[in-house]
Amino acid sequence: METGECNIVLVDDHTLFRNGLKTLLNINPKYRVIAEASNGREFLECQELPRADVILLDIDMPVMNGIEAAEEVLKLYPDMKIITLSMFGEENYYFSMVSHGVKGFVLKNSDIDEVQEAIDIVHQGGSYFSQELLFNLVSNLKNTPLHTSDEELSEREREILLMICKGLSNQEIGDKLFISKRTVDKHRANILAKTNCKNTANLVVYAIKNKLVEI
Repeated sequence: METGECNIVLVDDHTLFRNGLKTLLNINPKYRVIAEASNGREFLECQELPRADVILLDIDMPVMNGIEAAEEVLKLYPDMKIITLSMFGEENYYFSMVSHGVKGFVLKNSDIDEVQEAIDIVHQGGSYFSQELLFNLVSNLKNTPLHTSDEELSEREREILLMICKGLSNQEIGDKLFISKRTVDKHRANILAKTNCKNTANLVVYAIKNKLVEI
């Protein structure tokens, strides 16, 4: 799927970080930072929001934090694609953000290549989760029991689960496996039901904790 130019809104209260990231993104002609905000309230009042393809959203901000801002903006624009800019130690916000509809998490100390990869995947309809962040999350949850059903995943379902964990969209999975997107949709629904997971983020954690994938 060809994404074309990606319009980005950058939301972070640290001016130096925001300016640096904007400069690095604007070097690449396929990215365009169309607006900036220093807190969640400024973000919600941004007139460029309807034109945004991807939002890069900090969690810890004054006036209104990223969790509140994500919840509010997704009420207005349910299909808005948000990537959270996260710090180590903020994993406790992970499931809250995902439950509101955030599509990805990138650590703020990531290099620009990873940020661009996350933007590309989310722009195309997938989800992206920093492997370092997931490792920390899983480590923190290692004593938390997983409630799974008695049904085992089939080989095909395991194959699709692995691709989901790599951030592929249902269409991309279908193309790789030479099956229709509708078939992938059905497999994904079955995987969610069998694992008692609600969304992609839960599936990724499930897969790692049950050693179905390696990070």
